[in-house]
Amino acid sequence: MHVESLTRARSGFALLLFLSFGVLLPVAGCHRAPGADVVATVNGKEILRSDLDRYFQASLGDNAQKLSPVEADIRRMQVLHQMIQDEILQQQAAKENLAATDEDVNARLTEIKAPFTQDEFYNQLKQRNLTLDDFKQELRRTLTNNKLLNKEIESRINITDAQIAAYYNQHKAEFNFVEPQYHLAEIVVTTSPSQQAGNLQNSKATGAADAKKKIDALHNRLESGEDFSALAMNFSEDPNTASNGGDMGFVAESALRSDPAIYAVVSQLKPDQFTDVLPLYDSQGPSHKLTGYAVFKLIGREPAGQRELSDPRVQQTIHGLLHESEKQLLQTAYFEMLQNQARVRNYYAEQILKQGAP
Repeated sequence: MHVESLTRARSGFALLLFLSFGVLLPVAGCHRAPGADVVATVNGKEILRSDLDRYFQASLGDNAQKLSPVEADIRRMQVLHQMIQDEILQQQAAKENLAATDEDVNARLTEIKAPFTQDEFYNQLKQRNLTLDDFKQELRRTLTNNKLLNKEIESRINITDAQIAAYYNQHKAEFNFVEPQYHLAEIVVTTSPSQQAGNLQNSKATGAADAKKKIDALHNRLESGEDFSALAMNFSEDPNTASNGGDMGFVAESALRSDPAIYAVVSQLKPDQFTDVLPLYDSQGPSHKLTGYAVFKLIGREPAGQRELSDPRVQQTIHGLLHESEKQLLQTAYFEMLQNQARVRNYYAEQILKQGAP
């Protein structure tokens, strides 16, 4: 897989406790006018303003962000959209008997707690005004969504040898390395909590201090002999690589050199060795801003030259690219289909339009 510059801007992700679609919505009747505290309904199920406000605050993390009234409303609309989409998925999963079990929830909870001490984990809950039961309910919803999407999306994807060969023939030049390449893997933890985490555990640091604690804990686990790929899939916060066990593909030497500090360390590694914890910045120079931390692993080095289709690494890279493209297409179509079938009323959006921007 070819990647852009190692120093590409990394987007933020949602905080650890704000799971991809996590909010427990109470049931209400669908034949009466909603109360003032209802911001939306999905097939008669109400989403409450108190829940929206709570998850809006959670989406901001512990950063001292000062949003204007318009920016705050935009963020609330985004959060509410996620809550509505989640409720649609939950209701569909219930129809298909795909709810997560207690065993599923407890196993995932154990994995999420692994990088933290007990005090640190419960402090995370306290900061977000969540009880352990609240958090387990969110886990149940997320795992249920995953079961549904695995059944409806992953089961439809079948990448053939013919597709891989066709892609290679159309992109053959991309597998001709004009300079030495470094095959790298990464575990990334970011300081921004504003978007979703890209890992299996929905594990997200909530700020700079928490990011440092998390990456240090993961580095300690690597030094204890734990598998780099498994830790990346479960805890790395780069959605572009976490699902592949942190595999970044081949990084051109010139791209690696664009960050001299990282190149100086990575270039000294032997295959299967990994770096110490390294800081990540959004730009070079005296004003560059810390965006997170990373640990890099060298899988191997490759000299310049053409890579043939018979190379298993080429086939694996192309398979991953095609799989992800089909997954995104099918998932988008599936969401649209469910949305079209649902009865959704967004009272918050109606209120914004009626009152106008603040």
